[in-house]
Amino acid sequence: MTQSMIIGNPFYLVLSIIIMCFSAYTMLNMIEQPQPRERANGFNWMIGGAFVFGLGLWTMHVVSLLASDYRILIDWSMLLVLIVCAIIVYAALSVLRKQELRQGRYLFSALLMALGSTKLQYMSMLSDSVIILKMDWLLYLLSYAVSFIGAYIAFRRLESKKRMYKLKSCLSLGLSNMVMHQISLYALQIDYNDILSTDLLNEYLRLLAFLLGLSTLIILSFSLTAWLNASKYSQIDERYKLLVENSMDTIALIRDSKWEFMNRAGQRLFEIQSEKEIIGSSIYQLLDEKHHNEMAAWLAAGQEGEESPNKLIELQWMSMQGKLLHTEMVRASSAFSEKQIVQVIIRDISERKKNEELLINSEKLYVAGQLAAGIAHEIRNPLTSLKGFLQLLSTGRGDSSSFYEIMKSELVRIESIVSELLMLSKPQIYEFVHKDSRKIMSETVNLLDTQAIMHNVIIEFHADYRPLWVHGVENQLKQVFINVLKNAIEAMPSGGVVTINMSLDEARGIIIRIKDEGSGIPAEQLSKIGQPFYTTKDKGTGLGLMVTYKIVDNHQGQITAETQIGVGTTFIIQLPYKEPPEIET
Repeated sequence: MTQSMIIGNPFYLVLSIIIMCFSAYTMLNMIEQPQPRERANGFNWMIGGAFVFGLGLWTMHVVSLLASDYRILIDWSMLLVLIVCAIIVYAALSVLRKQELRQGRYLFSALLMALGSTKLQYMSMLSDSVIILKMDWLLYLLSYAVSFIGAYIAFRRLESKKRMYKLKSCLSLGLSNMVMHQISLYALQIDYNDILSTDLLNEYLRLLAFLLGLSTLIILSFSLTAWLNASKYSQIDERYKLLVENSMDTIALIRDSKWEFMNRAGQRLFEIQSEKEIIGSSIYQLLDEKHHNEMAAWLAAGQEGEESPNKLIELQWMSMQGKLLHTEMVRASSAFSEKQIVQVIIRDISERKKNEELLINSEKLYVAGQLAAGIAHEIRNPLTSLKGFLQLLSTGRGDSSSFYEIMKSELVRIESIVSELLMLSKPQIYEFVHKDSRKIMSETVNLLDTQAIMHNVIIEFHADYRPLWVHGVENQLKQVFINVLKNAIEAMPSGGVVTINMSLDEARGIIIRIKDEGSGIPAEQLSKIGQPFYTTKDKGTGLGLMVTYKIVDNHQGQITAETQIGVGTTFIIQLPYKEPPEIET
């Protein structure tokens, strides 16, 4: 039988329960702190929590023995028992954090926690002086079951995050382990071969006082540190919640293609009455079907690090009420609770899209109106002449033979305007060939030489000695040269000199300068050159230079103008230099 060496006091029982609950509360506080995998660096709070809980179990065991007739055993072998218990408790806490185990993690972690608690309890009562050891296995299983139930209830309450969940969890752990301790005193009967002398008792008490003081100091230190840390992170968490909830944009978390979190702005955007309607549902439920593949590829690329997390994509969604939403979204991937999670910011651009569409339609109407006004203005004059001549012909008055030539010239003018408009609006397929631009320019000069003589204009043509190869449509390039040269000739009604210089620049390609000695073009008019129906000539249509600019652009070239009032204007045409394949080889 066990020897009745110390007469107990109920005060010790109350004190042991308080110590057990306090250590459990400290452990729960510590395991809720961010762990090293969730932070760049820092203390592993689960290890500290496991050690504190084991220390609380041992302290409860020793103090509660003071309230019983059982012999207290205190030696350094208890340190090994405490370490083993802390390891088992740490394993239980690690299992509890494994989200992928789902409901099974509560069962496994509670089983491990009960194993660590009962192991420390029973091993702390053994020593080398034991001569008789009797175990009531039914009571042992009962004590294990009590410890397991208490741990299971505590872990479920801990995960529920309901009101006063932490207090209820620590009471469940504290009371269940205290009951387990009392049952173990009846389950295990021990006789020792030595007698507890006064000297040995005093040594035990000194060691007990030292260990109790040390354990109390450690538990208080860990508890204070955990409290300060929890307070700090609570303030940070509150700030982040304010930022997230007050954001004008939708901030959401996506895990496994399901909504994990969505702020109030997102709930308003998707017309959701409660977050329960969206949390846990698939993101593809509200996403337009045409964007499903794009979203899947986008999320997969972000997890594999193939795509910049700051890249914006535009998506179309449907609200819960069926409203079409145009949005742009940016992603930031991270790990949370050891699983990949995607944070997204969604901005509603429906109003912007609507305004852009209105602006595009307005611009189309403006351009169409401007074009219609220009066409009406240019075609109305020859049509008026044709109408007048037809009326004269119908009355039989005048010389009809002269009317036909005038009417024919007016029809040619209308045909010219329509042809130029078709060239601007209708995409056409042309055969690009390699030509020497010097030859095209020479033929153009010969073509306009007679017109130049009639205007008392001299054309001076200077070209590089080397072939200036271009890859393009010969007739179109000739049309460009004709339009620019005709403008240069007509800009000098009193005569003058038109100078043409063609050269090859290694960096810029073929450079063609056509300079006249006219009066120059004012800056406000120069900025409008090339616009439809804008011209400085009395009988011009304004389409010639517009066609010229389009042809040069189709040939991947550029055209600019330099002017000086009273000196003249220089048009600079830049075209890519491309040799024929047979010359390149």
